[in-house]
Amino acid sequence: MIGRIVEIADDKRHLFLHRGFMVVQASDGERKELGQVPIDDIAAVIANAHGISYTNSLLVALAERGTPFVMCGANHNAAGMLITVDGNYNQAKRFDAQIAATKPTHKRLWAEIVKSKLQQQAAVLEAVGQNATPLNALAQKVKSGDPDNLEAQGARKYWTMLFGNDFRRDQNSGDMNALLNYGYTVVRACTARAVIAAGLHPTISLFHSNANNAMRLVDDLMEPFRPMIDLKVWQLVQHGETDVTPSSKRALVHVLYDDMQTNVGATPVMACIQKLATSLAQVYLGERDKLDLPLQGLPLDLASSFLDE
Repeated sequence: MIGRIVEIADDKRHLFLHRGFMVVQASDGERKELGQVPIDDIAAVIANAHGISYTNSLLVALAERGTPFVMCGANHNAAGMLITVDGNYNQAKRFDAQIAATKPTHKRLWAEIVKSKLQQQAAVLEAVGQNATPLNALAQKVKSGDPDNLEAQGARKYWTMLFGNDFRRDQNSGDMNALLNYGYTVVRACTARAVIAAGLHPTISLFHSNANNAMRLVDDLMEPFRPMIDLKVWQLVQHGETDVTPSSKRALVHVLYDDMQTNVGATPVMACIQKLATSLAQVYLGERDKLDLPLQGLPLDLASSFLDE
């Protein structure tokens, strides 16, 4: 399902459930109703402001539908995420298969993800008029488990070529970094929903190993989709939008609905993420050998449309 990403970005808002709708109400003054969204249409809720309140019945209803409720910090990164504990009718079987997967299997799958990420980064560089050859060359050299850390080697080349020699990826900085933080938070929420819907445990990872990170598998699977956010941020900066504003956030959220190239043609990013998570579950169950990853290339000229989103 391709649903709506709902962001609550203003202070003094109260959220509650009423007759199948998530209702947004001002929490001061006359407590005026500001809007409502069918709860079945929501793919994720992003709480990105101070002073937001919400009812337990709303959070329960979202969890029952596998809809993440994401709480953002001051840097627009996700500080916490509420997700369901029962996302798939066959969940126990898939958890068991996930736990039983061997280290060689995880290393092989991680190599697929790294290669895909490098290929998508190369596509972004090509789209902005840069030489994509170094990233494409690295993608062809990725081995099981990425022992040469080609992902990091590619990142050093990629960020410099995309944003210039002075750019440093820093989650606690503003400007482009804040835009990247917000965009990645959106993709992370979508990926979390896909992982839960596929009946997988978000903490049992392929590669990421931070003991304090409960979303390690989510962070594994979102890697090939980060470049789509990077391209959007580049486009925003080219048009003078360097801050996290309502218009830039709309553009970043809309990335989930932009197309990537797949074996079945142009497919929205959100659907590609869902297909990847489902394919991982199928690999664990022995139903397929490889992950369902997007192909290299950007089928749409996003630069011509992003300001209209």
